[in-house]
Amino acid sequence: MFLASKHCKNQSRTMISFSCSASPKLTSILALLLILVTMIQVNGQSPPGFISIDCGWENSSAYLNGALNIVYSSDVWFVEGGQNHQISPEFIEDAFNGQQKTLRSFPGGSRNCYTLPSTAGKKYLLRAMFTYGNYDRLNKTLDGSLFLFGLHIGVNFWEAVNLTNWDPSVTVFKEVLTVAPSNSVSFCLINFGSGIPFISSLELRPLQDTMYPFVNTSVSVSYFKRCRFGNITDPITRYPVDDYDRFWESCTFTSYPFINLNTNKNVGSLPGNNDFNVPSAILQQTSTLDTNYSRFSINVASAYNKDALSLQLLPIFHFTEINGSNPNRRFDIFSTGEVLFQGFSPSPLQVDSMYKSGQFLQKGDTFFTLDKTPGSSLPPLINAFEVYSLVQMENLTTDFNDVYNIKQIKTHYNLARTSWNGDPCWPREYSWEGLTCDYSKSNQNPRIVTLNLSTSGLGGRFAILLMNMMSLENFNLSNNKIDGPIPYYILQRVQAGLLDLRLEGNPVCSNNKDSYCIGKKKKKRRRNTTPILLIAVIVPVVLISLLVGMCILWKLYWKDKSGDNENYAMYEEETPLHIDIRRFTYTELKLITNNFHSIIGKGGFGIVYHGILENGDEVAVKVLMETSIAESTDFLPEVQTLSKVHHKNLVTLQGYCQNKKCLALVYDFMPRGNLQQLLRGGSALNFYECFCQA
Repeated sequence: MFLASKHCKNQSRTMISFSCSASPKLTSILALLLILVTMIQVNGQSPPGFISIDCGWENSSAYLNGALNIVYSSDVWFVEGGQNHQISPEFIEDAFNGQQKTLRSFPGGSRNCYTLPSTAGKKYLLRAMFTYGNYDRLNKTLDGSLFLFGLHIGVNFWEAVNLTNWDPSVTVFKEVLTVAPSNSVSFCLINFGSGIPFISSLELRPLQDTMYPFVNTSVSVSYFKRCRFGNITDPITRYPVDDYDRFWESCTFTSYPFINLNTNKNVGSLPGNNDFNVPSAILQQTSTLDTNYSRFSINVASAYNKDALSLQLLPIFHFTEINGSNPNRRFDIFSTGEVLFQGFSPSPLQVDSMYKSGQFLQKGDTFFTLDKTPGSSLPPLINAFEVYSLVQMENLTTDFNDVYNIKQIKTHYNLARTSWNGDPCWPREYSWEGLTCDYSKSNQNPRIVTLNLSTSGLGGRFAILLMNMMSLENFNLSNNKIDGPIPYYILQRVQAGLLDLRLEGNPVCSNNKDSYCIGKKKKKRRRNTTPILLIAVIVPVVLISLLVGMCILWKLYWKDKSGDNENYAMYEEETPLHIDIRRFTYTELKLITNNFHSIIGKGGFGIVYHGILENGDEVAVKVLMETSIAESTDFLPEVQTLSKVHHKNLVTLQGYCQNKKCLALVYDFMPRGNLQQLLRGGSALNFYECFCQA
């Protein structure tokens, strides 16, 4: 999600003095105390349970965001590593808010995680915001290279942040609704090797247990779109209008045939309906049509830097009748032509929240149609809607006790390993260095079975917390400076054969001849000629296999090369669509895109290329290639529909290509995103279109 930064005033930082120093053992406790103290110091104005972090804020004092009455603190209490930065001076004045002026980047490590205190089993909204602002003076979002990094919620992949070809002043935000697996929520930034991960602010907001009933320990949902309708002036509505600080984007229509209605009367919830707790102030506004019209559609789609084919969407519609004349209003709700709800009639001054629980649409690009039924005297209306994408929480976190104990051991020995970040065992590719985990029981949390801290420069006494790691089978502390007695319980486990302990090379073993202090001796073996014979046989076989493989790859390579020259003209469809826009041939597409040279992103059904027409006009060519054509059932209906849509705020469809091996749409090129991003400050990842039919 993107916010255009130039349309929001800066929010000043009102300082609240609070500073202290702490040993590593007290860091997590002091983080909680910091939040509590700062809330008290602003007379309880910050909402209970809110955690608000200004990443990169170097002052140890928290401060009050006066416009929101929310206290923000430094991220030093919640993360290890990283570097603090400030965005370039030319972007400071137009920053989306005060928190976007600073950031923390993570040039080191493949995974860097924030740990936020939470209540196990409770639902939360977690929001991360990113403002590049050319902080590194390298202009990385516009230098033509891929700028992409990933996000994990806990131990599961959430979403990617793609800043490729985006204005450096734009603020990106990502939201996820999730259930805390334990007494902390982990948020991680993943380095894909295509740009240094960074973050500007991080916010955790508690939700009511009854809200968003489809969110559970195995299912989280990521924000895709959240809109409020009516005559709205603010591009974003959030706290204090919304008690849970959800972002509601303004979707305002001021031109005919749209009509905006409002009421001052309170809008309540139907009995037993507290699934979403939409604020009354949002429901008091609505958009509808002139009575001469009967239908309108809402198009929800991904911009080119998001892979729509991988998304599964869940729409939620919020309706309330605010017309006090007891109107006859009834309409059907469709998703890309398929009926979702039939004969719906909104309740007067009470919100109806309509959704299909657990029914995620298997497509990222879709449109919703509200269509008046034959017996209705009034056209449809809408107050608000939300759309979320599915986030599968398939990976299990490491056993809670193992996590607690290994972190205490890290503190005890003052380990500063950058890889010891986030969950110790999951995902496997980011598991902690020196650990081996047991994943054999797929339905249970993985356990730590091996811990190798050999030659790590450790000193002091034996960590007593090791007694609590019942799953540990091998523990190597050799060649350190460990002194003092070995806990009796540890010795019992060693003697019972339950723990393989190695302590050789430590002061604790200076006068100890037990097996764990001696180390493992290497046994002398007589020379065996079998390996030599095996090598003599295997090496020639391997070499021959490599030569054969190279020949196959060489043939495939030249086959692909020759395929580039395939005559696509023979696949042109003989029967064109009867519409008043240009039909391009595949050969023409190759010409205007310079043989599909410049990729500017990915769209709902393929790759988007930059192109230049014969008259010099720039276009964006969205191509569905051969491998996906068989799955496309709505391409031609989409072309026919879009060819009829003409509006000053919508990107114009210039033409299409109808080829059996290549389907494509040719749009006007928008070099800085869509009009919603530039004019309203709304989401640039998801563009919004609406059109009417009589």
